[in-house]
Amino acid sequence: MKNILFDFISKYISLTEEEKNVLLSLDIFRSIKKGTTLLKEGQKSKESYFVLKGCIRTYYILDGDEKTTAFYTEMEALTPPCVISKTPSEYYVSCIEDSILLISNSDMEVEVNSKFPKFDTMCRMLTEELLAKERIDFDEFKTSSPEQRYLNLIQKRPDLIQRVPQHQLASYLGIKPQSLSRLRARIVEKKS
Repeated sequence: MKNILFDFISKYISLTEEEKNVLLSLDIFRSIKKGTTLLKEGQKSKESYFVLKGCIRTYYILDGDEKTTAFYTEMEALTPPCVISKTPSEYYVSCIEDSILLISNSDMEVEVNSKFPKFDTMCRMLTEELLAKERIDFDEFKTSSPEQRYLNLIQKRPDLIQRVPQHQLASYLGIKPQSLSRLRARIVEKKS
């Protein structure tokens, strides 16, 4: 797993052996079982997550229904807003597959960034990329129909179709599971 991480980091910065050893000494790799809740609504946290293997999702519970807002898979990072604001979380984070995560906390990040300023540079670059991606995704979601959202998902994240339960996919797309079934049937019918 460490090689996967170092390959990813090398896209942004180069690491010396000393820097690699510092990262490994932090004991940040965790194997998490499917179904584990990493963060609950109302809970405070300092933890950020980087998915090396597996899939995690963020969701709210509104009127007893889960509303999925995002999925994070290999080489994607999540820092819940409550970590930055130092307030209780407004949503849940859970594993929908057995996952291997890199879990860091804000205190650890401050220490590493002060010792090795290039990590701070890399984190800034990752944050800028993530913000731009989330803005594009949000705009696409707001301006598209459920069918367009599903087609965009097939095009941009086809792995989710097989990895994520249908009711969570439907929630993510902003529709009911029955509507997703009808939508899929309609798309198959159009193709034939």
